[in-house]
Amino acid sequence: MDMKPHTPRVWGDKRYHSLNYHLRQKYGCKIFKIPLDAGFTCPNRDGTYSVSGCLFCTPKGSGDFAGQRSLDLSQQFCQVKEMMHRKWRAAKYIGYFQAFSNTYASPERLRQIYMEIAAQPGVVGLAIATRPDCLPVEVMEVLDEVRLHTDLWVELGLQTIHEKTAQAMNLQYDCRDFETALKLLGEHHIETCAHIILGLPGESREDMMETAAYLARSPVQGVKIHLLHVMKNTPLGLKYQKDGFAVLDEEQYVNLVVEVLEILPADMIIHRLTGDSPRELLIAPQWSLKKWEVLNRIDQVLLQRNTWQGKRYESGQS
Repeated sequence: MDMKPHTPRVWGDKRYHSLNYHLRQKYGCKIFKIPLDAGFTCPNRDGTYSVSGCLFCTPKGSGDFAGQRSLDLSQQFCQVKEMMHRKWRAAKYIGYFQAFSNTYASPERLRQIYMEIAAQPGVVGLAIATRPDCLPVEVMEVLDEVRLHTDLWVELGLQTIHEKTAQAMNLQYDCRDFETALKLLGEHHIETCAHIILGLPGESREDMMETAAYLARSPVQGVKIHLLHVMKNTPLGLKYQKDGFAVLDEEQYVNLVVEVLEILPADMIIHRLTGDSPRELLIAPQWSLKKWEVLNRIDQVLLQRNTWQGKRYESGQS
């Protein structure tokens, strides 16, 4: 029997297939995303489904770090670009439609705003965040046009595969909607990135790992792993302040992320390992404000355990 230990997989200096690594390999330089607020709303906000939105979503539609809605898109793009260039002098860009549901408008409007950003100097692609239930046929036709003009991926908020949690969080969509969206996007050869949240109220470790295992079997090309942030001015924040509920501590979260990475396929791109929350809005967990410490700790645990993304996927243990 071959008792030789597995050789660790590395992508640059990481034991997971990071977006930064993927983009550098593809484009040969630093690429950064420019988050934009294109003035959209959401069917979970405008009364189509409800007016309260997903319980964890902020009044800015999870676009708290996007450009200023009061500016037109080209102005937003230039403002955020200049700010990012303070850190990275030589770079190219991905226009990131982040706030609210960025396919929830007429095809004419969508075509105009996507092409406006795709035409900005230095843009190599677009990332469009939306809900799984906001991809009608006429919108898919626009996305098809865009992907022929520039690189494109669509980010879909899955969050959880568990219907009980989805209902409790007022998502107003479920896993079936996600699967329908994935099928449509796949038929149009559009790459996808799924968002999941670790630490949703009432979910056990097993529940969260089931969501990760589902993604490992799915045809998505990328994933964003988020820590649940409980923030002010959200329904979830009000619930936390009134009744309280358990949130993950740093050790729990780091261990969960490592275990999730182990069961994901090695070619799946890791767009994010934890999220950001504006300091002035965050209620809990406060340890998450030290984002770089959390990311460094994930790296340390991967090294200590001699593990890496895909280790259990490759060995059939997922």
